[in-house]
Amino acid sequence: MLNPIAASCQYLAKVVKINDIMEITHLGHASFKIRGKNVTLVTDPFNPQMLGIKFPSVTADVVTISHDHEDHNFKGQLEGEPIIFSAPGEYEVKGAKIIGIPTFHDNSKGTERGKNTVYRMTVDGVTIVHCGDLGHKFDDIQLETLEGANILMLPVGGFYTIDAATASEVVSQVNPSIIIPMHYNTPSLDQKVFSKLAGVEVFLKQMGKEGIFPQQKLVITKDKLPVEPMVVVLE
Repeated sequence: MLNPIAASCQYLAKVVKINDIMEITHLGHASFKIRGKNVTLVTDPFNPQMLGIKFPSVTADVVTISHDHEDHNFKGQLEGEPIIFSAPGEYEVKGAKIIGIPTFHDNSKGTERGKNTVYRMTVDGVTIVHCGDLGHKFDDIQLETLEGANILMLPVGGFYTIDAATASEVVSQVNPSIIIPMHYNTPSLDQKVFSKLAGVEVFLKQMGKEGIFPQQKLVITKDKLPVEPMVVVLE
C-alpha cells in the first residue's frame, strides 16, 4: 500500500501527463478545436445556416480565420472573448506560436476566389498546419515557413479548393506525421451549396488509405507522433 506522500506524487504525475496531452476535435467542414495545456484554438468557424449542420457550443482563447467566406469566418457564435487572427503575421498567445502565411484560394494567384491564409500553430511542442481553402501547391518560400510541421489539416474536396490529387502532392511537400483531411462532402452538408465537393473517400484512395474509420477525436503528444505518415479522419 502506498503511503500518502507517494500516493499524492503518483496522482500529480498522472495529472501532469493528462494535462500535457493535446486533443483535436472536428467541429465540421474546415473547423477544428485544438485544446492544449494552456490554450484552446478554433479554426475557421462556419455559419450553420449555410452548411446545414449545427456549430457546437465552444469556448476558445484563439480563433484563426483563413478567409472571409461564411463557411470559414463566422466568429460571432463563439463563447468567451477569443483573440481573432484573420491575416498573415506572427502571433503568440498563452504559449501558442502562430504564423499566418499568405496564399491563394485558387491556382490563379487569387483572381478567381481571392486570398487565403494558412496558419502554422505550435502548441505544446506540436506544430499544426491548417490550410484553410488552399487552392494550389506551396512554393519554396511557403515551404520554408512550414518546415517541421507535425500535423497537416488540408482541404481535399476540390472545386473550391485543391482536389484529392493535388492534396496528396501537398502532403508530399510538407511531409507531416499526421494528415487530417477536411472540406469534403458529407451527406449532412447542404447539397445545394456543396454537392460539387468530392467525399473524403476519393482522397483516401489517392493516398492508398481506403477503409480508414472516422474517429471522434485525436489525442496526441509530441513524443507519441507516428514514425510513418498516418491519415486520420475525424468525425
